[in-house]
Amino acid sequence: MTTHTTGHFTYADWKETALEEVEGGGAKLAQAVVTNAFSGGIEAPRTSCDYAITYLSEKTGVCCGYELLTGTLDGLVGSFVVLQHGSWGEDATVHCTFEVVPGSGTGELTGLTGSGTFAAVRGETEIPYSFDYTL
Repeated sequence: MTTHTTGHFTYADWKETALEEVEGGGAKLAQAVVTNAFSGGIEAPRTSCDYAITYLSEKTGVCCGYELLTGTLDGLVGSFVVLQHGSWGEDATVHCTFEVVPGSGTGELTGLTGSGTFAAVRGETEIPYSFDYTL
C-alpha cells in the first residue's frame, strides 16, 4: 500500500563551488553542499545534501544530488537517502523529482521505497514537498 505525505523544507546552508567553465560562455559546472531542515511527514532537522550542477546559461540549468535524511517519516524512526534530479528555466524555479535509493533505509524505514517532487521558487524560504512511499 502506498502512503502519501507532504510537508516543507528550508535550507540552512548552501556552499557552492565553481568547478569548470567554458571561456566566452556556455556550460559551467559547479558543486553545492547543502544543509536542509524538513518538517511535516518527514521530520529531519538537519540533512546532508551534495549537488552536481550544470549551468546551461546564466539563468538556466540542471542538477542532481544525493541527500541523507535522518529522523522520522510519519512517526517511523530511521534514515534514508534520496537521489534528486532538478532543472530550472528563466523564472529560476527549480523543479525537482526525487526517489529513495534502494536499500538505503535504516531502522523502522528498512525496505522503504518511494518518490516525490518539489518546486523551489526563487526567494521563497519554505519549499513544499510531496512524497509517496511504501514500506
